[in-house]
Amino acid sequence: MTAWAVDVDGVQRGGAGEGDRAVSRVVAIIPARLGSTRLPEKVLADILGRPMLVWVAEAARRARRVDAVYVATGDAAVVSACEQWGLSVLRTPASLPSGTDRVAMAADAVEADVIINVQGDEPTLAPAALDALVDVFAAPTVELASLMTALAPSEIEDPHRVKVWCDAAGDASRFSRVHGGRPGARLHVGVYAFRPDRLRAFAALEPCEQESRQRLEQLRALEQGWPIRMVETPWRGLSVDTPADLVRVRRVLGDAGAATSTQVSAGGGR
Repeated sequence: MTAWAVDVDGVQRGGAGEGDRAVSRVVAIIPARLGSTRLPEKVLADILGRPMLVWVAEAARRARRVDAVYVATGDAAVVSACEQWGLSVLRTPASLPSGTDRVAMAADAVEADVIINVQGDEPTLAPAALDALVDVFAAPTVELASLMTALAPSEIEDPHRVKVWCDAAGDASRFSRVHGGRPGARLHVGVYAFRPDRLRAFAALEPCEQESRQRLEQLRALEQGWPIRMVETPWRGLSVDTPADLVRVRRVLGDAGAATSTQVSAGGGR
């Protein structure tokens, strides 16, 4: 794929109109910035010879329901890396306050019926998880969706592992960093998909009190009464936030690569 870059001009293009809820084009956008505090420039961190961002983008490309993948960034070094590795870029202002704001602005430069916000620090991203997320948009009432998986015992009291509870319809009813002994909790996996109009509306909202307190932006949607359809996935996510995380993910991906090579060799090179 030929890499290219475009500056986002702020003109809203969107996808399907209000009367047409079909999903014919899905775009994944990866917001990327260099200013992470615990692990500076982590999106460009080397993992087995490739920047972390490239691992994420290549996994998103393998999803059968994703038609295009873009990196949204305001950093020249990220643009340069994308050009080197054949990733398409949507340039956004470096001053944007969050990844969701960056995705929302970048989304105005593309045609899509569903936009997936894929974090740039998830190099073990499972393409099938994105496919499952998109599949729920076959229901015309779904405007916003996210992922969840089983909550391990070791994660129950971990405030870094966000918990989610769902109602009978499968929509999120609560997100919290604190389990509090409430039954039915699942582990939230922070990948989101939006219809374009819902994404723009979400980005236009001011952060709510609970969001600021818990540092969970999805609480903004719940305060508005917006349903978030939760989708089960076996993929647990392995985000990279610290140097220790980076060491771990290098080991995981290295082991996965070695296993694949062994299977190919055993199969006679097929």
